[in-house]
Amino acid sequence: MDQLIISSPLGAIHLKADQEALYVLEFTDSSLSESITNNPILKLAQKELNEYFKGIRKEFTVPVHLEGTSFQQQVWQELQDIPYGVTISYGELARRIGNPAASRAVGGANGKNPISIIVPCHRVISSDRKLGGYSSGLPRKVFLLNLEGADYKE
Repeated sequence: MDQLIISSPLGAIHLKADQEALYVLEFTDSSLSESITNNPILKLAQKELNEYFKGIRKEFTVPVHLEGTSFQQQVWQELQDIPYGVTISYGELARRIGNPAASRAVGGANGKNPISIIVPCHRVISSDRKLGGYSSGLPRKVFLLNLEGADYKE
């Protein structure tokens, strides 16, 4: 598994991938400087993230590999269907996976998402349009939603 640290407007991002898919995209407090890679998946992820932060890219094409329970995978798959700039509630996400009573469990799966931004867990907010939580910190969620022009309440 290859790794890469890249810089972003939200701080350092740690990426892990094999030659076929991205496995991890997480914010890190690492003081490592930005690294260089020959891994094509990491190069593509870096390029697409740079375009996203510049407001150029609205959809990602880098292949991802999500490891988790079948429930988590179902939630993470549904997250990928939320369009750029659109927010939905935890309850709506639970309804979309066919389990309307599971909004708390959906929130738990959302918080364990191993590939932030590309699997857009930041687009899920409370039913009252407030932000709720974000495992990488609310300031990052606010930044991402503002970048996408999403509608929410502070």
